[in-house]
Amino acid sequence: MKPMTSDAHILMSMTYASRANPNVSAKDFNEILQQAQVNNAVNGITGMLTFNKDYFLQTVEGPRAQINHLLYSLIGDQRHHDLQIIETRELTHRAWPEWSMNYASPTEKNAAIYLKYSTTIDFNPYLLSAKSAQNLMTELSNQRD
Repeated sequence: MKPMTSDAHILMSMTYASRANPNVSAKDFNEILQQAQVNNAVNGITGMLTFNKDYFLQTVEGPRAQINHLLYSLIGDQRHHDLQIIETRELTHRAWPEWSMNYASPTEKNAAIYLKYSTTIDFNPYLLSAKSAQNLMTELSNQRD
């Protein structure tokens, strides 16, 4: 029997949006972020996450098998719901090779970036095209404090 990571040479990216359950606290979110950083490092996954009190928007990249396993665990995670895949694609190289999970929260400093890609006054990742989501995540990750 072949190992599950036999397709590790196929590098994938997946971007999804989901709604945070109302009972997700700041403490819960910090645990989510820490858990993602540890698990992703072990599984060869890198990526970018943004979260406001209502929505998660995340792009993950890594071996196809690992991204599929992550998707199944995300679907079963009770801390969010209405998971919608915005885009999946093969990659030739990673956008965030140095981060097991980079994170950007909405702040006054980056508010203009969120507004640039939002179709409404309030940020709603469900309304983003795949290209807009990719550009938003790239701009947020390029912004340094």
